[in-house]
Amino acid sequence: MASIPLKDLDVYKIAHQIGSDVWDLVHGWDYFNKDTLGKQLIRSADSISLNICEGYGRFYYKEKKVFYYYARGSLYETFEGLKKASERNLIGEIQYKKLADDIILYGPKLNNFINSVGKTKKSSKEQNDK
Repeated sequence: MASIPLKDLDVYKIAHQIGSDVWDLVHGWDYFNKDTLGKQLIRSADSISLNICEGYGRFYYKEKKVFYYYARGSLYETFEGLKKASERNLIGEIQYKKLADDIILYGPKLNNFINSVGKTKKSSKEQNDK
């Protein structure tokens, strides 16, 4: 995998945006809702990009993947947190749908990124030997 700067990776940029969007969403909640669901939702949303960053900084592919898997777990946790926020009328249907759609579209991108880690293109000789 070619060394692309982290800030230029779509998988990072989208994760960072999800964290920012969730922050903006929770920022206006009252104390009780922020202290219960809000903090957890922000932590899980921020954890997506933070784990991508940590994995990106690791040297070994297997080690990198561990953090990318953590990011995927945080993505699912964020989705569930948004669902709870919607059910508890903390966010409107439009806000929920927009963020939920972003997460649903992002999931396959993150999976493809994880699957690409450690893969190298086979030389034409190796492909011809099959």
